[in-house]
Amino acid sequence: MPNQKSVLVLHGPNLNLLGAREPQVYGTTTLADIDAALKVEGEKLGLEVRTFQSNHEGALIDALHEARTWAAGVIINPGGYTHTSVALRDAISAIGLPVIECHLSNTEAREEFRHRSLTAPVCVGSIKGFGWQSYLLALQALAYVIAK
Repeated sequence: MPNQKSVLVLHGPNLNLLGAREPQVYGTTTLADIDAALKVEGEKLGLEVRTFQSNHEGALIDALHEARTWAAGVIINPGGYTHTSVALRDAISAIGLPVIECHLSNTEAREEFRHRSLTAPVCVGSIKGFGWQSYLLALQALAYVIAK
């Protein structure tokens, strides 16, 4: 579609292990499966979905900075950086794009240290606790935000 808008989906550390890592928490769906489902859903919503995963904080920050030049919005699952990274928070705040935080698990129902997100306050919203479908819900929400 010539009028498609592009969005970035950023996957943080350890998400490359989805499907094998703690399936009782994260399920058995792989990151490749999630990315494929996002691209299909994106087409339905008129969005081109580009995905990127890194275990490195700086690479995630670089991807956010680069998205300023081409993306209409971002979905980010910061993984463990959610609770620790002021630098990632600052990058989200700096890019001037709508960003939705996404998590597979309900972080408030887990360990105490996961209850506080440093990144959520600079995002337009957060979706969590719905397994891999959290990403689809986040994409639908981002499409809504972009269209406003």
